[in-house]
Amino acid sequence: MRWDNLSRDTAATTPALFGVDAVTRTFDTPGFRGITFHEVRARTIVNRVPGASRMPFEWTVNPYRGCSHACVYCFARKTHTYLDLDSGLDFDSQIIVKVNAPELLRRELASPRWRGEHIAMGTNVDCYQRAEGRYRLMPGILTALRDHANPFSVLTKGSLILRDLDLLVQASEVTDVSAAVSVGFVDRDLWRAVEPGTPSPQKRLEVCRTLNEHGIPSGVLMAPVLPYLSDSPEQLRETVRAIAGTGATSVTPLVLHLRPGAREWFMAWLSVHHPRLVSRYRALYAEGAYAPTWYQRRITRQVHEFATEFGIGPSRPGAARRISASEHDDPGAPHSVAADAAPPTQLTLL
Repeated sequence: MRWDNLSRDTAATTPALFGVDAVTRTFDTPGFRGITFHEVRARTIVNRVPGASRMPFEWTVNPYRGCSHACVYCFARKTHTYLDLDSGLDFDSQIIVKVNAPELLRRELASPRWRGEHIAMGTNVDCYQRAEGRYRLMPGILTALRDHANPFSVLTKGSLILRDLDLLVQASEVTDVSAAVSVGFVDRDLWRAVEPGTPSPQKRLEVCRTLNEHGIPSGVLMAPVLPYLSDSPEQLRETVRAIAGTGATSVTPLVLHLRPGAREWFMAWLSVHHPRLVSRYRALYAEGAYAPTWYQRRITRQVHEFATEFGIGPSRPGAARRISASEHDDPGAPHSVAADAAPPTQLTLL
């Protein structure tokens, strides 16, 4: 594998994240049948988001690469090719574990160069995927963030985050802490087909409810909305209704985007399970990775209407920050609505 050429988030454009001697152990284990773990010692753990990114945060921590959630649409799939692994089955089953992540984070937070900026987690692959049950990296990471009173947020599809509820509560007493749970739809058949390694949508919504009940502001990233599979008004309304029942601080619809790596894997899945939709997807995504602006706006408008109907929120201190449409007009970025967002032009970014 090309460990010595691996950069933070892109191939060989910045100093290597792992050196040639980085892999300390590679093995399979009966408790994780079909998954191979590659334990590595990372050189850095707090990574700057590329300037061209559409993400509304600047710094991330990702203790894992690859993800056993095996979501067929995952945008992060291409990152595995930087390791000379493929973006399909290898992404689902060859999991890179940065075993020194907690100690490295504590050291980087203590650096005089660090200014205590917000750190987002779970933005590339899920930090609460199954591997976390074995390696328990997040308790050390959360403890370091708590001890340095460093603001952070966590995005997850995993229910394992509740294991660390006490740490999240402790951190929230000294800094800004928020969470988001990813639930794109509540259709159980669709869930089993496209997100086979994740807890059920209903379980994830219970996670959102529990976090909010314990004072951790938690919204729902309604992602992805899958064209022609989960985007009918009836489906959107049912999903927003279920989200509202959790006390979610906000709901953020995000239409499927198909970057290279994810595009090939998803389209291969589609050709087997929904061959009649292949030509429609090719037409909808003919211009690139993102669905057309008109389609994204239609989904956002409908979700806004349903959120108003069901009274999502209200948002509380520490919840998603608001920015006006004039400040952010990127049609490919996630748009969300909190319950007390009055004008329709007001958007919220998690």
